[in-house]
Amino acid sequence: MPEPEAVSALARLRRGIGQAPGFDYTLDRYLSVPDNLLGHRPPNDGEAADSEHAVHDTVTLYALHQQSRRAPMHVAGRGLGASVAALVRASSGPDGVRRRFAALGTASTYFESIHHLRSLITMLRDHEIGLDYGLLADDLQTLRRPQGRPQMQAIWGREFFRSRPAEDLNDHTDDQTDDLEEKAS
Repeated sequence: MPEPEAVSALARLRRGIGQAPGFDYTLDRYLSVPDNLLGHRPPNDGEAADSEHAVHDTVTLYALHQQSRRAPMHVAGRGLGASVAALVRASSGPDGVRRRFAALGTASTYFESIHHLRSLITMLRDHEIGLDYGLLADDLQTLRRPQGRPQMQAIWGREFFRSRPAEDLNDHTDDQTDDLEEKAS
């Protein structure tokens, strides 16, 4: 049975999704970032550092993912692309998953990316598919850098396509072969 304090903490963290780091001082014990990980401080220290955004968004998304789940949704070594590929295989509506993942891959801002991640995390939760939240925090910190967005979108996409099951690739190849044979006839 879940600890009441843990359930309460996850609920408070879920309310932080989409909010700026520091909006709720009661979350500080879950979101503190050691000084050596902060990187550069913004010229205006009223702004959160990239690492603070990454930690805040990662932990609040984790709280959404872990909601009402007994099994841990943090799975060491499983990146976002691999988790979404597993979701496509598990989903009864894989095209919807692909569309959401494509929206993440074309998001033009960090905040738009977080919006699309939230919908994907909800789908992962529904299918009890975990991911590595340490990797996600690193990814989100990279995503906030000036040239980081296209880099992360490419990494997530390559990971997704590398994780496709062989039969998916064979089915697609067989369909193309059938189409070519019909055109040749």
